[in-house]
Amino acid sequence: MRTHSVEIAGVHRELPVVQVGLEVSVALFNMLGDTQVVEAAAVALAQAMPADIETLVTPEVKAVPLAHALSRVSGKPYVVARKTEKPYMISPVSRTVISITTGKPQLLVLDGTDITLIKGKKVAIVDDVVSTGSTLKGLSELIEEVGGVVGAVMAVFTEGSPRQDVLALGHLPLFKPE
Repeated sequence: MRTHSVEIAGVHRELPVVQVGLEVSVALFNMLGDTQVVEAAAVALAQAMPADIETLVTPEVKAVPLAHALSRVSGKPYVVARKTEKPYMISPVSRTVISITTGKPQLLVLDGTDITLIKGKKVAIVDDVVSTGSTLKGLSELIEEVGGVVGAVMAVFTEGSPRQDVLALGHLPLFKPE
């Protein structure tokens, strides 16, 4: 299997290169279960986070451990934008986005009970990888709709074209399928 070598805040990993579309493969970065990477990335992002950030918002699932660790290190609360609307949610707010990893529409849902952590606050969006920006756009719209202001976008990696709008620890290229 083809791999791509990366360093995340001093931690080395070999990422498998996997095909996600007819014309594109990606270096698959999955932090789930990798405590060493999550903790190192959280410390590095906390050091780089603008001082005026009040709340962290992250999409479900892969970036949740990072948001949790970053919350612990920074003392800032975090909110998870869920991928499905749950029956227990009170006045949920949602957006549909298309992710490069799945190629399919995905729902992003904020539970109304979390809105007090966002409304009137400067928010940092926290993600594992920012590629096309569709998730970022959807989250930004959700945050603004409920009265928050996006003050930063932080990720472990950007992917594809370089992005100046994301505070990231590294960059992943896109690959042609073999």
